[in-house]
Amino acid sequence: MRRAAALAAVLALGLAASACQPAPAGETPPPAPRAAAADARRAAAPRIVCLGDSLTAGLGVAPDEAYPARLQARLRAAGYPYEVVNAGVSGDTSAGGLRRLEWSLDDEVRVLVVALGGNDALRGLPVAALRENLAAIIETARSQDVAVLLAGMEAPPNFGPAYTREFREAYVDLAQSYRVAFVPFLLEGVAGVRGLNQADGIHPTPRGQQAIADLLFPELERLLRTLETG
Repeated sequence: MRRAAALAAVLALGLAASACQPAPAGETPPPAPRAAAADARRAAAPRIVCLGDSLTAGLGVAPDEAYPARLQARLRAAGYPYEVVNAGVSGDTSAGGLRRLEWSLDDEVRVLVVALGGNDALRGLPVAALRENLAAIIETARSQDVAVLLAGMEAPPNFGPAYTREFREAYVDLAQSYRVAFVPFLLEGVAGVRGLNQADGIHPTPRGQQAIADLLFPELERLLRTLETG
């Protein structure tokens, strides 16, 4: 039942595609000098980058309510000295994430959370292309000694069971082939749940964003412990 609800919610994604389009250029104002100074002070901290689309960007919620910020809060409470960077862009596909990967990574990034594919599924893009793009992201991250946590996504059932199955299996195969940390479905326990999604039925509410953070955190913490023990 939960998986069926999740698929229904992803199908709703196709009915509101305009909500997932990139924000107009120039919409986000430049950071204030005080914020820029704070960013500079945090630059020395090891970073965790969340690379994703509108679900990661936190469309419809405040910046501190998006799941990357909620992960930051949980990490601080647990005593981990990491800065979480929200690299979510509304409307992004796996190809878009790959194109902007290089400037999302720097010498201080230790972990890359890859949460892409929702818009690939929405547009019915070839699964082979999704697989190729995600593989390139994983390989690029590893070439820079950045560990990867891969978050899977579900395809809407309107493209047929074969596409849905192939789409899901692409994430499983990549996680197994590259032996990366893996959460099978980013919206597990959130998709299709009333009260955890906004009126569009697509984007999580603050409670839904917190649920995503709670889903990711155990796997992220295991990955950090592995990095710390070498």
